[in-house]
Amino acid sequence: MYNSSLSSWCAAQKGPRRDVIGELAQAVRARGLHFGLSSHRAEHYFFMSGGRQFPSDVRDAKYASFYGPAHPGATRENQWDGHPDAAYMDDWLARTAELVEKYHPELVWFDWWIGQKEFAPYLRRFAAFYYNDGAHRGSAVAINYKNNAFPEKAAVLDIERGQLEKSRPLFWQTDTSVSNKSWGYIENDTFKSPQSLIWQLVDIVSKNGSLLLNIGPRSDGTIPEPVQQILREIGGWLKTNGEAIYGIRPWTTSGEGPTRVLGGAFNDTKTESFTAEDIRFTTKGTLMYAIALGWPRDGRLVVRSLGASSAVRVGKVDLLGSSVPIAWSQGPDGLALELPANPGGHFAYAFRVTPAR
Repeated sequence: MYNSSLSSWCAAQKGPRRDVIGELAQAVRARGLHFGLSSHRAEHYFFMSGGRQFPSDVRDAKYASFYGPAHPGATRENQWDGHPDAAYMDDWLARTAELVEKYHPELVWFDWWIGQKEFAPYLRRFAAFYYNDGAHRGSAVAINYKNNAFPEKAAVLDIERGQLEKSRPLFWQTDTSVSNKSWGYIENDTFKSPQSLIWQLVDIVSKNGSLLLNIGPRSDGTIPEPVQQILREIGGWLKTNGEAIYGIRPWTTSGEGPTRVLGGAFNDTKTESFTAEDIRFTTKGTLMYAIALGWPRDGRLVVRSLGASSAVRVGKVDLLGSSVPIAWSQGPDGLALELPANPGGHFAYAFRVTPAR
C-alpha cells in the first residue's frame, strides 16, 4: 500500500499507482491526528501457502516476491511450524524499517506471528532503530505487540477484540472494530452499538489501557453512514465526559459492580450488559471520577468503594454535563448520591469527585 524501494509489488507501481500510505499520512496529519501503521509482513511467510496445494501462481517462481515464500510448513491452521531463514528475516527487517524511514509513524502495530522465535533478535534491532529514530525527531513513538512477542516494558501489549479483567500496572491497548464481521468495508455488515463501545472504552481506560477503534471506509474513502452515526454518538459522549477519559490515570481499583468482564482476545462481545451498579474509576490530579455504566431507576446511586473508610474524603460531587447540584453523603456503606431526573441517552455517567480540603 506504499511506495516501496524493495519490491515492485506495491501500490505505487501496480494498481492505483499511488502512494496510498503517503497520501493517508499527509491527510491524517493535516487534521492534527496521530498517524500509525500496521504490519502483517511476518505472516507473508506462510499466508498464501494454500496456493501450493493446487495449480496456481503461488507455485510460479516469478511471483515469489509477491506471494512471499508461501512456505508449506506453516499455515494458518498449523501456524507455529514455520522457521523463517535469515534471508527472509533480513528482508522483513528492511521492509519494516523502510516504513519508519519513509512515513515516520507514531505507532507501529504488529500481528501475532512476530512471536515466532526467529523474530526475537530482529525485533530488538527494529525497536532500537524505531525508538532512536523517534527520539532523534523528537516524536513519541510506540510499538504494539500481541501475546509474548516483546518483553513487557519494551512495547505496548495489544488485546485484539478483547480486554483485560483487571487493571494492569503497565499501559496496554485494545484494538477492535465498529464492525462485527470485518476490519474493512463489506456489504450487509453489522455494527457494535455506541453504548457497547462507550462501555468498553470506559472499562479499558479505568484499567490503564486505551482503545484503538477501527472503521472500514468504502473504496472511494467515504465512511458508511451507520459508522458515521456511531462515531458522532461516541464523540458527543466524549464532548460531555472526556474530562474523565483524556489525560487520566487509573485509581487503586478500576471499578466495582456485579458484571464480570470476560478477559482475553476475541471476547469483546461476550460480556453481559452493564448496570448502574457497575462503576469505573479514573483520576486526574486530586480529582476522581466515578463513571456509572447505567442510571439507577430509583435515582439513588451508591459508590461502595468510596465509603467512610476510604482514603478519599469527599468534598463535592458533580455530574459532568449537568449544572444540577448532586446531594451526597459519605457513610460506612459508600458514597450515596441522590440524583436528578435521568438525563437520558448518555450511555454512561461521569461523576467528578472533588476531595475535601
